[in-house]
Amino acid sequence: MLSDSPEPRRSVTVAVVQAAAPLFDTPAALARAEELIREAAGPRGAEVVVLPEAFLGGYPKGLDFGITVGSRTPAGRDLFRRYHAAAVEIPGPEVDALAAVTRELGVHAVVGAVERQGGTLYCVALFFGPDGYLGLHRKLVPTAAERYLWGQGDGSTLPVIDTGTARLGAAICWENYMPLLRTAMYAKGVDLWCAPTVDDRDAWQATMRHIALEGRCFVLSANQYLRRDALPDDLHPVQGDEPDTVLIGGGSVIVSPLGKVLAGPLRDGEGILTAELDLDDLARARFDLDTTGHYARPDVFTLHVDESPRTTVTGSLRTE
Repeated sequence: MLSDSPEPRRSVTVAVVQAAAPLFDTPAALARAEELIREAAGPRGAEVVVLPEAFLGGYPKGLDFGITVGSRTPAGRDLFRRYHAAAVEIPGPEVDALAAVTRELGVHAVVGAVERQGGTLYCVALFFGPDGYLGLHRKLVPTAAERYLWGQGDGSTLPVIDTGTARLGAAICWENYMPLLRTAMYAKGVDLWCAPTVDDRDAWQATMRHIALEGRCFVLSANQYLRRDALPDDLHPVQGDEPDTVLIGGGSVIVSPLGKVLAGPLRDGEGILTAELDLDDLARARFDLDTTGHYARPDVFTLHVDESPRTTVTGSLRTE
C-alpha cells in the first residue's frame, strides 16, 4: 500500500565563488579564500563551496615570463621565481588553515591552487570537508603556455569524494574538454561536478551545460574576475596597463543535470552564486541516460584508466 505522506526532499545548498586571486601574495590569497568560504557558508548557507582555478598561487593571465621559442630571459626567470615562491606545499600551512575553516564550519570546499613540489608547480583542486583536508586533483594537461609553468598530473589524483549526501569531483578548466577524463569521472559516480576555471568565453557556458547533460550531474563552475589593478604595479600584462582592463571576465555558473542554468552566468564583477540542489534530480535525469551504465556498450567500447602514481625515480638509491 502506498503511503500518502510525501518523501522527504534530499537537497544540498552549493556556492560558486567569483573573485580575484591576489598574485604573488599567498597570505593575502589565503585570507581572501577563508573570508569567501565563511561568507558562502555563513550568510548564504552553502554546504559545498567552490573557488576558482589557481586561487592560491594565482593565475598570471597575460604574462609571458620572457618566453620565446628557443630562449628565456633573465627577467622571465626571476618572474617564475616569484611565482614559484607564491605556490603552496601540500601538506603545508595554507592547507592546514583551510582545513581548520571547513572543520569549524562543517562544510565541503573545492579550492583551486598552485602546488609546489621541488622545482615543479602543479595546478590543483584541493578538497576539504568537515574532517579537514581530503585530497587533491592535479590538472592532467596544462593548456598551451601553461605548460611552461605547470607540470602534468597523473591518474593517481582523480578522486571522487563521498560527502555523505552527494559525490564530489573536479576537472580544472580545459580538462573539461577531455572526453576520456569525463568518462572516467562519470564511472566513479560523480554527482557534483566542480569546474574551477579561468575560461571566461561564452563558449564555456555551452561546455558546462553539455557536461551536465552528458554526465547527468550538477555542474558548479567557479571563475575569477580579475582586473589589471589587482596585479602588482611592476607587472605588464599583454592586455595593457589601464587599471580597469579586465583580464579574466568571470562567467561562473551552476547547472542542473538536465542542463538548466540554476544560477549565473555571473559577469562584470565579483560575487557568490548559490543554489539549492534537489538531489532527486540526479535519478530523474539518469532515467534515460547513464553514459557508463545502462546507456553504455562495454561490448563495443572500454576505457582503461591507469591510477598508479608515476614517479621519475623508484626504489632506493645506494651509495657505496
